[in-house]
Amino acid sequence: MPINRRRKPRIGLALGGGAARGWAHVGVIRALEERGIHPEFVCGTSIGSLVGAIYASGELDRFEKWLLGIDLKLIVSLLDVRLSGGVLRGERLMDFYRTHFGDHQIEDLKIPFGAVATAVHNGAEVWMRNGSTTDAVRASIAVPGMFSPIWRDDQLLVDGGLVNPVPVSLARAMGADLVIAVDLNSDNFNRLLHEDTVPELPAEQARSWVRRMQETLGKIFPSLAPGDEPKLPSVLDIMAASITIMQVRITRSRLAGDPPDVLISPQMSHVGLMEFHRAKDGIEEGRRAVALVDPNLRALGLIP
Repeated sequence: MPINRRRKPRIGLALGGGAARGWAHVGVIRALEERGIHPEFVCGTSIGSLVGAIYASGELDRFEKWLLGIDLKLIVSLLDVRLSGGVLRGERLMDFYRTHFGDHQIEDLKIPFGAVATAVHNGAEVWMRNGSTTDAVRASIAVPGMFSPIWRDDQLLVDGGLVNPVPVSLARAMGADLVIAVDLNSDNFNRLLHEDTVPELPAEQARSWVRRMQETLGKIFPSLAPGDEPKLPSVLDIMAASITIMQVRITRSRLAGDPPDVLISPQMSHVGLMEFHRAKDGIEEGRRAVALVDPNLRALGLIP
């Protein structure tokens, strides 16, 4: 009789949303690879879809080098403000992505990849596993009120974080036997587990970000230089706090119903949602978070 040999489990990596906190995903991927863990499937929501697509295309080395060199001036240069659909169109950012990292077809990526978005007309969760990588990422990061929605396959799509902030279910649907998930809102998540209160947006952190943005804009456009008392638009506080609350609540529900085999939780609440220039902090925290789950990885036989 033939010997029944168990095949090696196929690993899926589910990268969660969290705006600028998403640079922690790079550190997580680096730490996993250093431990000999190479996912067969990668999927992501919002910023997780961006990092996941870069990784699946084999461009992570170049992307990390670019991340560590970005500053506020570069961030401002990628913004394209508009008055309808969202504060930012996102086209300039996607053009930059397409130019520097290519627009591959999802089917041609080195690692099978999927991204999550939300259909505006009915609230359905949309899994994007074919077609333009850039279009899929652009749809997945379309945070309502910030980035304008995008039409794809006759559907108007927005940020996947509205329905599935950490897409464990997509990783399993793609064929993963074991799922390693990364939750970027875990510190807020843990606070909600012990307190039935809503986390507040750190006002000073938000004001500090706005001040730096105003100073950068002022150097480029002197007429926009801030005065002695910079005014913080109240909509920014409301929008950022609302996104955080939404992500925490939905993540809590989805992970309870479909828990991953390993949950990696970078502690990223000290990084503002729009502080994209803090890549070094995020990458280091991603590495640290993986070290904390080494016992879990060992118990599953993923590391010696």
